Amino acid sequence: MYTMKKRVLITDYVHQDLPTRLGDMGYDIDYQPTLLYSELGSIIHQYTGIIINSKIRMNVEMIDLATQLEFIGRLGSGLDIIDLNYAAQKNIHVISTPEGNRRAVAEHAIGMLLALNNNLLKADREVRNFIWKREENRGTELQNKVIGLVGLGNTGQTMARLLSSWAQRIVYYDKYLLEHPPHLSNIESVNLNELKKRADIISFHIPLTSETLHLVDTPFLNDCKDGVTIINTSRGKVMKTEALLEALDNGKIGGLCMDVFENEKTDTYTESEKLRYQALFNYPNTVFSPHIAGWTNESLQKIANTMVDKIAQALEK
Repeated sequence: MYTMKKRVLITDYVHQDLPTRLGDMGYDIDYQPTLLYSELGSIIHQYTGIIINSKIRMNVEMIDLATQLEFIGRLGSGLDIIDLNYAAQKNIHVISTPEGNRRAVAEHAIGMLLALNNNLLKADREVRNFIWKREENRGTELQNKVIGLVGLGNTGQTMARLLSSWAQRIVYYDKYLLEHPPHLSNIESVNLNELKKRADIISFHIPLTSETLHLVDTPFLNDCKDGVTIINTSRGKVMKTEALLEALDNGKIGGLCMDVFENEKTDTYTESEKLRYQALFNYPNTVFSPHIAGWTNESLQKIANTMVDKIAQALEK
């Protein structure tokens, strides 16, 4: 079906299935996982397709340089690094693959929650130092807790399904979900204010947009239950770091699990940012990871094959 040789640039590490299958479709593949953003502008005019991850931003300037571009493939789900409106004006297909890592992100969020509730990180450090504290590390079960999911897309639905046998109540808020998913009978749709009032645990599964930027601020947290647990595996800028610090300090937040941060480029931190994050990391009732929630061996291959399938579907249309 694909007889014309076209060139695709892959700018990040991917499973071998991706370049192999695209090659089988007739594409010439240029695999440059170490390519810098500063190097892209001088070569992007050569390609009909580009596959990117978070280090590459397809803004207006870069899209204008991409004179032959037919599609932009985003490994994973975050589309805030692409100017979607301008890509549409240029008739460029934008393809993301949230299906590929939704299970990985959901499992990671639940894993962080279990580690927090059972003091696993603290207990592990203590045991390694021959400190044996049982009562001080008594855990908290999820049973009978109300879990609130903000966003019920690919990852939110997967998390709800994984939690379906844990005998707790799940409520969700999703502004853009018009119908209740028929395969999820254990969840209840509520508005955001009700979710904040009812949820013992709130997990975020939303994109970064103008609506969600700093959604979680001091007024948001003040409306939540005292001692609420917050989980963020979506986008760092959904939450204001200063608001999290304040809520941890006054006890409004009882536990915090974060895989994403407002600024994830540690070499660019200002002195005030360093102090802010040092303060955040000093709270004992927290669990952190370096934006790896969707980073599993399985998701690497799932993302690759989902990307190829979607590229083929887009071209057929």
